[in-house]
Amino acid sequence: MRLVVGLGNPGARYARNRHNVGFLALDAIARRHGVPGFRSRFKGELAEGVIGGERLLLLKPQTFMNASGESVAETARFFKISLSFRVKR
Repeated sequence: MRLVVGLGNPGARYARNRHNVGFLALDAIARRHGVPGFRSRFKGELAEGVIGGERLLLLKPQTFMNASGESVAETARFFKISLSFRVKR
């Protein structure tokens, strides 16, 4: 299982702001792969699905960007996910 985090700032005021590209990217990924809707969990919006045969968690922290680590850490602890960073090419 992998945790994919899209960063942004919560609220309607920031909805289409360039700083919310992480939220927009996760919305596009979820739509494209038929991942069911996001729900409120771990100080964020979380969706679960299978993409390319791998189970993924898509997380949009609903704290402001500089406090997004709170949401990420809670989610990772609950699902026992290592916080290593790897880019697949």
